[in-house]
Amino acid sequence: MSRRDKTHEKLQFRLGYRFADPDLLERALTHASAISPGKRIERSYQRLEFLGDRVLGLVVADMLYRLYPKSNEGDLSRTLNTLVRKETCADIARQLDLGKEMILGDSEARSGGADKDAILGDMTEAVIGAIYLDGGLEPARLFIERNFEAFLANGEASRADAKTTLQEWAQARGLEPPDYVLVERTGPDHAPQFTIAVDLAGFDRVEATGTSKKIAEHKAAELFLVRQQVWKEKS
Repeated sequence: MSRRDKTHEKLQFRLGYRFADPDLLERALTHASAISPGKRIERSYQRLEFLGDRVLGLVVADMLYRLYPKSNEGDLSRTLNTLVRKETCADIARQLDLGKEMILGDSEARSGGADKDAILGDMTEAVIGAIYLDGGLEPARLFIERNFEAFLANGEASRADAKTTLQEWAQARGLEPPDYVLVERTGPDHAPQFTIAVDLAGFDRVEATGTSKKIAEHKAAELFLVRQQVWKEKS
């Protein structure tokens, strides 16, 4: 058994699922930067991420429908968005130590790709897609429930999407919707960093940085809500 096969054995134990086709897990762990351009569609995690994202959304929606029978569609949608966002998926990837199992190209590895929220989140979704293809919906559902229910239990899911919450907060005070302004883009093309400011009339702007515009916008909105004491700061 090769060292990577042994590593995958340990990883499968952490995942709580043994693959009939280990090649699916290998693909779920392989970033496009490690594959030649002509084989990226076939051998990287991108297609598995696409599939896993949809499986994740279905399973979490079903969980919420059953757990919160008195919640309306809007509340369920906001909680769903919180649970399936990249940051949550990245947290789960860290809990499972997916970062050290990643197969990255040299440049991506040097730029710290194994600890980027965007990549970690994508890889969690790719693993879900791989489990679904290998064993069907039931093992994928068990994996998702086991790893995501902690975010429900600790109250994380009750925190709605930050951008939605901020917009509703502003609207309730008769203010114009907040603007999200790109302040700076740094880093190479394969590892960009975006700094986004949230502007709301009558308030000082708040800035945050992330590996994508969407992540930076969410962080900026979250910081604004914490500053205004709408949300408590995460411990």
